[in-house]
Amino acid sequence: MSSITAPGPVSGPRVTAWRDYDPDACALPGMCLGETYAGSPAAGAAQQLWQRGVRRVRLHEEVRLGAPADAEDAARTVQALCLVRDLTAQAVLVEWRLDLGGDEQAWQVLNHLQPPLRLTGTSAPEEALRTWREGHYLCKCLWRQGPGFLQIRDRRWGELRRFTSDEPEYREAVRLLSYGAPASAVPPGALADFRAEQLVGQVGELVWWLPYRVRRWIQEAMAI
Repeated sequence: MSSITAPGPVSGPRVTAWRDYDPDACALPGMCLGETYAGSPAAGAAQQLWQRGVRRVRLHEEVRLGAPADAEDAARTVQALCLVRDLTAQAVLVEWRLDLGGDEQAWQVLNHLQPPLRLTGTSAPEEALRTWREGHYLCKCLWRQGPGFLQIRDRRWGELRRFTSDEPEYREAVRLLSYGAPASAVPPGALADFRAEQLVGQVGELVWWLPYRVRRWIQEAMAI
């Protein structure tokens, strides 16, 4: 069975992919595309999977927050989180497992992502996962870019928080953060503002952009 994206020097997370959302449909001949490396999220892996007909993806490795073992471990974690983010934006069903690493509240900043199959690393994993699942919907925390501005619309906290900027520093910060960057490489003023709004995550020395870009509207854009 041919792979979707052949492993390369910058291979993304290893996944199994199917052509349908429904498990029964996925069990039919020809619906499973087999195990493969998803490719680098920065190279548009989620979009490539969607264009190839993928509608359900299972990540093989558990995503672990907390202190990474080394810089390579941090990069793998950020890559996996960015892939989940981008697949969520594409409305691809993502089956993944998340270890919060002992941070009781870490799941709340991630609750715009598709809920994981299993949540560990917290004292009340079942309760947190149930709350995540019951409160999840597409377009919960997103960003879009227009001519000369960017806008973030965030409903993770129960109400709409909107951030709009026409300053080049913020657009450059989003570009750098999109697939992870050392905190020292990001414009400090923009990074501080994004941190205050809980729009960036951090794994080791890497910071990454939490909102996903608009790919699928759940209703007419004027109603969002």
